[in-house]
Amino acid sequence: MIPEEIFKKVRQIHIRTSHIVSDVLAGQYESVFKGQGIEFEEVREYQPGDDIRTIDWNVTARTGRPFVKKFVEERELTVMLMVDLSGSLSFGTHTRSKAELAAELCAVIAFSAITNNDKVGLIIFTDRIEKFIPPKKGRRHVLRVIRDVLSFTPEGHGTDIPVALEYLSKVTRRKTVSFLVSDFFEELSDDYRQALRIASKRHDLIAINISDPREWELPKLGIMEFQDAETGEIVLIDTANAGSRDEFRRLVDEQMQRREELFRSAGVDAVSVQTDKPYIGELLRFFRMRERRFG
Repeated sequence: MIPEEIFKKVRQIHIRTSHIVSDVLAGQYESVFKGQGIEFEEVREYQPGDDIRTIDWNVTARTGRPFVKKFVEERELTVMLMVDLSGSLSFGTHTRSKAELAAELCAVIAFSAITNNDKVGLIIFTDRIEKFIPPKKGRRHVLRVIRDVLSFTPEGHGTDIPVALEYLSKVTRRKTVSFLVSDFFEELSDDYRQALRIASKRHDLIAINISDPREWELPKLGIMEFQDAETGEIVLIDTANAGSRDEFRRLVDEQMQRREELFRSAGVDAVSVQTDKPYIGELLRFFRMRERRFG
C-alpha cells in the first residue's frame, strides 16, 4: 500500500510538471531529440538520383551491380531514466531533498517524452541495481515511474555508476536517450571512465548533476559533526575556522573540475541543478545548446 503522503506528492509533481511541459518546454524536447537518429532498413539496387554516399560497396562488389543502403528516420525514441537513490540523495537543506528534486526532473522529462509518443523506462540504482521498469508509453506509466522514485526504499547506501551503465546495456537492445540522475559523489576510477565512454558511444547519455548549496560551502557555525550518508564515516570540522572553510571549498571545486573533464572526455552532455534554485532555466539552456549543435 502506497501512503497517502506519496500520492499527494505525486499529484503535486504532476500538476507542476504538466504546466512546465505544456507552457515552457513545448517543442523544445521534440526539436532536440526527434530526428537525431536513423536506422538501417534494407539494401536495394541503385536507382538514378540515389545519393552515391549510400552505396553499399560490399554488396556491390559481390553482385557486380550497384546497391545502396536505405535508412529510415527513427520516429519513436526510448528514454531511460537512471536514478541514483544512494544515501547522499536523501540530503537537502531547503524545501526538498535531492531525491525529491530527482523525482520532479524525471517527471518533466517523462511527460515531455510521452507527449511526443516516446517510451519511458526507469532504472533505480545505488551500489547495486535496485529496480527496473521496462520502457512503456502512457500517462499512467509515467505516474508509476514518479511514484517509484519518490517512495522506493533502496537496500544499498553507496553508489556504483558503472554497474548501472552496464545494466543499461543489458536491458536495451537499441540506442536510447538516457538521463543519468545523480549527485556523482562516486570516486572517479578507471572503471567509471571506461563505463561512461562505452555507454555514451551506444546511447545518447546525458548526466544531470543534483547538488545542495551546503555541499559547496560550509556554514560558519563552529565545530560540527558531519556524517557521510553512504559510508557512515563521521568527521568533526571547525566551520568557524576560515582555513577549514576555504579548504572544503577547494576540495569541492577540484572534484567538480575532475567530473566536468570526465564528462567532456567521455562525450557526455551534463546539466547541473540545485535544490535551492529553479531547474527550468538550466533545462532550457541545455535544450537550446543541443538544438544549436544539431540544428
